Amino acid sequence: MEIKGITVTLYEKVVTGKDKFDTDIYEEHAVNVENVLVAPVTSDDITTERSIMSDKVIYKLAIPKGDTHTWTDCLVEFFGKKFKVVGEPIEGIEEMLPLSWNKQVQVECYD
Repeated sequence: MEIKGITVTLYEKVVTGKDKFDTDIYEEHAVNVENVLVAPVTSDDITTERSIMSDKVIYKLAIPKGDTHTWTDCLVEFFGKKFKVVGEPIEGIEEMLPLSWNKQVQVECYD
């Protein structure tokens, strides 16, 4: 039996210029990422300092190997709702995930 994920829409931030204070200006570009595993979080899954303080973390996403998108501080959409990525992607967790995935992120509700 093969495990297969779903397609999620990642709203990746892309630098489009600088403002008058030399701060980056971003635009969000929607990108479909296929074969992403989605699972509800447990108390053991909440590993980052920020998510410990957040009571809204509800899903963890396993990202497929070879994915080169930036998942930090982005929005994702699946199940007809938008979610905010919390913390940094955790890499090198092959022993915890099936062979086709190698990093994960946690997401919280986006209001």
